[in-house]
Amino acid sequence: MTNLDLRPELATLQPGQLCTAIEVLEPREVPLGGLRAMTVYRTLPQRGRSFVGAWCFLDHYGPDDVAATGGMQVPRHPHTGLATVSWLFTGRIDHLDSGGNEAAVVPGELNLMVAGRGITHQEISSAGTSILHGVQLWYALPAETRFDENRFAHYVPDPVLRPGASVRVFIGELLGSASPVDTATPPLLGAEIVLEPGASIVLEVPRDFELGVLAEDADLTVNAAPLPHRSLAYVPPGSDTLEIAAGDAGGRAILLGGVPLGEQIVMWWNFIGRDHDEIVEYRRRYQAEMGFEPPHPDDAGKRDLFGAYPEGQPAPLPAPPLPISRLLPRT
Repeated sequence: MTNLDLRPELATLQPGQLCTAIEVLEPREVPLGGLRAMTVYRTLPQRGRSFVGAWCFLDHYGPDDVAATGGMQVPRHPHTGLATVSWLFTGRIDHLDSGGNEAAVVPGELNLMVAGRGITHQEISSAGTSILHGVQLWYALPAETRFDENRFAHYVPDPVLRPGASVRVFIGELLGSASPVDTATPPLLGAEIVLEPGASIVLEVPRDFELGVLAEDADLTVNAAPLPHRSLAYVPPGSDTLEIAAGDAGGRAILLGGVPLGEQIVMWWNFIGRDHDEIVEYRRRYQAEMGFEPPHPDDAGKRDLFGAYPEGQPAPLPAPPLPISRLLPRT
């Protein structure tokens, strides 16, 4: 991880003044799947940074030859206390969840799954998909909505055109384009920005937002600082403008933002809770509901967390063992 000019005095910037401080978060490679594992590039969370606003997870993958990697093969697995955002550039993924939702994830269309108190789902690249390329994002739900019922939303944003740039706003509001999707969080922003060769764009952004810019398919510059391909630029609150520029090859960026969550979370495997004991219970109840372990007496009479599931689907994933030490919160 590289730090570039990250100065506390930037909080005193005047309106219209460009914040030049960024923190570059380099990706780490993570295998996703079985023997022919598809590699994903994870920039959130990291040891030194857990959030951008409420965004807490960013996996970037592809373009991958599905014939070589096997594509995305993620059987039924659980989530609690978070929402997932699937955004594709190429290919198609079939989504199925225990809330009764079945959907195709296709390029340029938002699929948002709010797990709330609990949900299970699977994501499998569709037959006929030869190239798979996209991002998988999570954000943490705040205390007031994290036990809500699960739900699903789909939205197709129209592109906003600017000289040398095309922008699709899938979460929040930017450039006069507003997503109607209710995120059940404090204000968030999610957008795809495609820049022509040599083009740049200056965006007006809320001063109280943290921002993250993923250099999706090529090197970019963010506030005049270099951002290597697949890396994520973190921009602290304090400025109302953000500049993203492409080189001679052009480039695509994923822009994330939001007001700081302001809450501690414990994130382990696919669960988000508030302390170690919550995670222990989520794992125990998932294992019992999937039939991997017998029910625990403490859970007698409790309503199932993870719901019924259609028959004829791949077997669910078992939860990994918990670590020996207690899980610590992230801030």
